[in-house]
Amino acid sequence: MNRIATLLIVCIAFVACNDKSKFEISGKFEHAKPQAKVYLYGINKASETPLDSTVLSNKGEFKFSRSTPEVDFFRVKIDNSEYMLIAKNGDVINLEADLEDKNLAYKLSGAAEADKLEELNKNKNQYVAKLAALQAQFEENVANQPHNRDAIANQMRPALIKENEGLVNYILKFAMDNTTSLAGFYAINSLNPSDYEKEMIAYSEKIKSNFNKNEAVTDFLVRMAKLKSVQIGQLAPDFTMNTIDGKTVKLSDLRGKYVLLDFWASWCQPCRQENPNVVKVYNKYKDRKFTILGVSLDKDPVAWKQAVIADGLTWTHASELKDFESPTVRMYQVEAIPSSFILDPAGKIIAKNLRAEELDKFLEKTLR
Repeated sequence: MNRIATLLIVCIAFVACNDKSKFEISGKFEHAKPQAKVYLYGINKASETPLDSTVLSNKGEFKFSRSTPEVDFFRVKIDNSEYMLIAKNGDVINLEADLEDKNLAYKLSGAAEADKLEELNKNKNQYVAKLAALQAQFEENVANQPHNRDAIANQMRPALIKENEGLVNYILKFAMDNTTSLAGFYAINSLNPSDYEKEMIAYSEKIKSNFNKNEAVTDFLVRMAKLKSVQIGQLAPDFTMNTIDGKTVKLSDLRGKYVLLDFWASWCQPCRQENPNVVKVYNKYKDRKFTILGVSLDKDPVAWKQAVIADGLTWTHASELKDFESPTVRMYQVEAIPSSFILDPAGKIIAKNLRAEELDKFLEKTLR
């Protein structure tokens, strides 16, 4: 038998032995406790489901074999360390990590998604390492010159901003370059949606039909569709809500004026700190076709009313008293507060999340 024929037989045998109905994750942990327990979790949206567990060998090795309907996310956990993976049936993935690594760095290989995730982690970690080094340098400099803290911060801030922007730009590019890979989806979801709304919406348009049966992706696409409806230039979704004095207010009834739609809560310290600025702009512009509708995320009506009085908030206030589960809060995709929208007299969104001087300058320019 010639050499080529032998190689073909070996390749055929290998493919035949590779069970396409399951995926396999095996690996090795350095500095692991003998017989330590390792867990495999499935990830369903924001929750985790325990799937399997095993005990490390004396060499720190482990192995899992499972099946999955579609390519999906999984997490391997041991002690206080955890490692994200992406797998589909037929994959044979290898994971290696040192449990003493404080950054939880790990290596993946053996399958296309594993290779992509390894590429992402490797490049992200380079930026993270640079940011950590800058932070350590800052703390050392401050320890040596505590009286110069502000000057040191001003001096080092450009370098920190540069590295952070480099990290964000890399993540965005990786996501857009890998729209057929869940690694790209994992990458873009490491960013704050409120800071990168346009980019995440653009990404969602690229992956609409790529992962039809993945619940996490489906949930993301639904959220992005809602987020798209509250972008600058869109007509603000209408709603009717009970006011603080037991009446009702309809957002569309405020048309004809510029409206600051302000989402806040009595328990939100950043909101309470911003309230004096909101009071200032209200008093300055209320006679120039400008008003405010405060939407509280409070559940306790007493605490809500006390905060309105204490902070001197004299405009209209309304709430569904359901925290972040409020239908209106969810419709406007508010995930953190304070959060705000400025509407023009036609009800169109013309600005978002402006605060303090930035808010004042925008209103001064707009309400001429």
